[in-house]
Amino acid sequence: MLKTTTFSLALAIVGLLTVAPSSRAQRTAQSAAGLKPARTGYVPANGLNYYYEIYGRRAGLAGGAPLLVLHGGLGSVAMFEPDLAQLSKGRQVIAVDLHGHGRTALGERTINYIDMGNDLAAVVKQLGYDTVDVLGYSMGGGVALRLAIQHPAVVRRLVLVSTPYSPSGFYPEMLPQQAALSGAMADAMKETPMYKSYVAVAPRPQDFPRLLDQMGAWMRQSYDWSEDVKQLKGPVMLVYGDADMIRPEHIVRFYQLLGGGLKDAGWQREHMSQNRLAILPNVTHYEMAISPALVPTVVPFLDGPSGSR
Repeated sequence: MLKTTTFSLALAIVGLLTVAPSSRAQRTAQSAAGLKPARTGYVPANGLNYYYEIYGRRAGLAGGAPLLVLHGGLGSVAMFEPDLAQLSKGRQVIAVDLHGHGRTALGERTINYIDMGNDLAAVVKQLGYDTVDVLGYSMGGGVALRLAIQHPAVVRRLVLVSTPYSPSGFYPEMLPQQAALSGAMADAMKETPMYKSYVAVAPRPQDFPRLLDQMGAWMRQSYDWSEDVKQLKGPVMLVYGDADMIRPEHIVRFYQLLGGGLKDAGWQREHMSQNRLAILPNVTHYEMAISPALVPTVVPFLDGPSGSR
């Protein structure tokens, strides 16, 4: 009973995938069959060594901009396996394991989105890119948001998936669960997919309890980035499920902070915001990264202006 409760709690905290493993495996096999990274390696950034994988080729003038994808909490680049084949058509995709996740070791620094935003700017530059599009999911969305706020010249287009700008965006019952995350859960999680995927690739599998402590410490912090959101130049796309962990009121307020949803667009779309909001039907927070609707929703935005006039 304890292991079941801890597993459910961990899922609620970090927003990992709760769909049946067979469903995920089937879609991964269908979408990424034969797909291999063109390049892998490590990039030093502010005392850490970030693991990365690059898929596809750099596009010509008619193709899409390089796309940096950032996974959710306690995940890794593998979280986007079902989407990589589609995302890398016509553009290069750079997938990075965040601090302490996947093949990126847990350093001596604390885990927080602000530091990782600075780290990712350094990673992008060292990989040879001046500007990239960025897609971040859940925790990765928080890092992507800070990257765009702190280094606006690096980010061309930004897609935030199931991402709040403040902890107030979560349903109230989620907050004490998030605050409870700690290394004390590690033993009870040893049969969970999160633990097994971590120890399979982590440089130091024994760091799992320390990672949980670090994640819990970050989740107990209060922040409100609404004023920073107002300064984003865009274009920005927000994507949520209609059964997301993020409250609908927070989603609407996020879009309004970006200048969207404030007035009718007008007959000639003269009041149309450059930013976009998408609500995917029948999708929870935990299923978002493998939802078949995600890629078709974000690709037109990444490719440039769309919609009729």
